[in-house]
Formats: sequence, C-alpha cells, structure tokens
Amino acid sequence: MQPFERSDPAHDPTLRDPCPLRRLGHPLAFSAEEEDRIERLLSRYPTREAAILPMLWMIQDRHGWIPEEAVSLVAERCGVPPSHAYGVVSFYTMFRREPGGRHQLQICTNLSCQLMGAEHLLDCLRRRLGIGPGETAADGLFTLNEVECLAACEMAPVVQVDDEFHGPLDDRGLGELLDGLRARAAKEGRI
Repeated sequence: MQPFERSDPAHDPTLRDPCPLRRLGHPLAFSAEEEDRIERLLSRYPTREAAILPMLWMIQDRHGWIPEEAVSLVAERCGVPPSHAYGVVSFYTMFRREPGGRHQLQICTNLSCQLMGAEHLLDCLRRRLGIGPGETAADGLFTLNEVECLAACEMAPVVQVDDEFHGPLDDRGLGELLDGLRARAAKEGRI
C-alpha cells in the first residue's frame, strides 16, 4: 500500500471509523452501539467532560470493571487528560479498577452501620466467604469490600450487592441473601 493511500479514507476503511483509538488499532474500543450512546450523551451535556461518569458506567457494565486503557479511551472522548479520568475512577468506590467476582459485596462500616452491627456482619461475611475485604472468593462468585458510606443509613447495617441495597441485615438475613445468590448462580451454571 502506498503511503498516500493510508491517509485516504476512501482507500482505507479504518480511517473512516469515528473512534480515534480504534483507528490506531487500540485493542479496547467502543462498539457501534456504544458510539451511538456516547453521541447521545455528549449532546445532552453542556460540556464533553460532563459525560465522563455515564461513559465510565458504560465501560464497567460491559467489562465488569474499568481497565486502565479504558480510562484513556474515556478521557480522550471527554476531552480531558487521562489523569483527570483516573482521578474520577479512583475517587468513586463504585468503580472497580480490577476484575472481581460475579457479585460485588460492599459493606458499609461507617458510624450508623457500625452502631447497628456492621462489624459483626463483616465478621459473618469473612467466615461465610472465607475472604477478607478486597479479596475474591475461590469460586469467583463474590468480591468483598468494606466501604465508608453507602448513603443508606436508614437500612443500617447495609450491604450493597452489585447495584442493590440489602438491609437492615442480621446474620440470618445475610445467610439467606448469600444462599439465594449461590442458588441463582448454580441454576445459571456459573458455579
């Protein structure tokens, strides 16, 4: 291929791709459906930067976590430095920066939950799952994290499973919750 042909979109279909990283052969790129969603998002907000959170959610929904190269991808689309996008990802505990279990368990151990028995509930989780905060169970079903606040004090002590809050929980309620998740995973053939 002649050099002048590579820069000509009529001769090289990869140059017509709207995603600049995909044009460069970057391994992580938005799908055509995601590109449509991004265009709609960008049209809804007054600045491109304002779309950073929904774009990060889109990445996490797709992969279950946010790979480092995705941070750069989102930063480029939002017109911000990668360090800014990384700051957003690292600030919010709901964004996962590494692969984890099928279900993300977050237990709040802040004051309201602490007063209502969060430490006991955390001990129950450690015992039942055989893991501590920041770890993933051997069967890959659960990742456990201790968080500062889930903003659900009225449900204290509360555990967030993926996007759902469960509380107030006691040892028995926690056991029923975990058993239900395991039964569903077994039925789906995931364990």
